[in-house]
Amino acid sequence: MSAFDAALTRRSWSKVTDDAPSHEDLVRLISAAGRVADHSSLRPWRLIELRGDDRHRLGKAIGKAERSRPSTKPLRAPLLIAVVASFRKSSKVPRWEQEAVAAGVAHTLSLLLDEAGWGVLWRTGHYTRSRAVAKAHGLEKNEELLGWLYVGGKPERSRPERRKTIDAEAFLTRMPSKKSKKPDAPKKHPKG
Repeated sequence: MSAFDAALTRRSWSKVTDDAPSHEDLVRLISAAGRVADHSSLRPWRLIELRGDDRHRLGKAIGKAERSRPSTKPLRAPLLIAVVASFRKSSKVPRWEQEAVAAGVAHTLSLLLDEAGWGVLWRTGHYTRSRAVAKAHGLEKNEELLGWLYVGGKPERSRPERRKTIDAEAFLTRMPSKKSKKPDAPKKHPKG
């Protein structure tokens, strides 16, 4: 499958089976995902592998952050991969660009996992920035949690739902001319 095909056929899998890639499989895919564009090669990211009881501990931390019972959300997949932006001091690379690198690694990894036959869903939530959840992940002061990739087997009975192909013309504009201060408006910019 080409990179184009992988991107075009990607979908989120909200329900997965109890199968999951091995640690070794994961390391192999991360070595490829880590090759995203990275100004100054800062590698401002890290990933945390959560399996088994780790998911229960995360559920307790989410419950604490929400002042409720332990969350069962982390039990919806056998493997969770926490995506962490690990900011580095740099006079050339601003914080937002470092966070974009971490997000790029996560998205590339999700494409590679999907191509390898695994179902993936990138889950976020307001509690990703909570102290209880950060503590459960052992985050340092220079780190922020961007969410988790929920990974498991693709159910056989589930037929793949295809996202509608976007109208790329609606999202692509030209640089404004000298006469005009505004860029050429897209034909229409649909949401979703």
